[in-house]
Amino acid sequence: MRKLIVSNMVSLDGYFEGANGDLSWHVVDDEFHQYAEEMLNAADVILLGRKTYQMMASYWPSEAAIATDPIIARKMNSLPKIVFSRSLDKVCWNNTGIVKDDIVTTIKKLKEQTGKDILILGSGSIVSAFTQQGLINEYAIIINPVILGAGKPQFTGLEDKKSWTW
Repeated sequence: MRKLIVSNMVSLDGYFEGANGDLSWHVVDDEFHQYAEEMLNAADVILLGRKTYQMMASYWPSEAAIATDPIIARKMNSLPKIVFSRSLDKVCWNNTGIVKDDIVTTIKKLKEQTGKDILILGSGSIVSAFTQQGLINEYAIIINPVILGAGKPQFTGLEDKKSWTW
């Protein structure tokens, strides 16, 4: 069975997005680039929520992304991507499809297929929903050395405590 892995950056106070969607505090250095390459090489599908999809689809196919981060851009643009959205009717990023309903069944079927890891980037509401359903196998949470004081927390709307072993 394939693993469903969340990979996100968070602030020391637990936000994965600052106020007004601010991501300028993300530390993207050589160590992060090496991690990102390894993570993308171990995956063969990326899952995204609508907002994360729109942000990434506007950046990764761009000439600036390809020039600045050619290895990561190549992987991001070539890997299959699934966007979970009830409001989008079409997507324009290469190798991207939309799932509007029954996301839990979609994930269960994906996990049963043979293949590499399934990766979730950003997508806080999707991460919270999949966490509540017990679908996520691994959390790769990168803590950035900043306190934001406000923003969007990594987890919202969970009905009860969740515990994992190290």
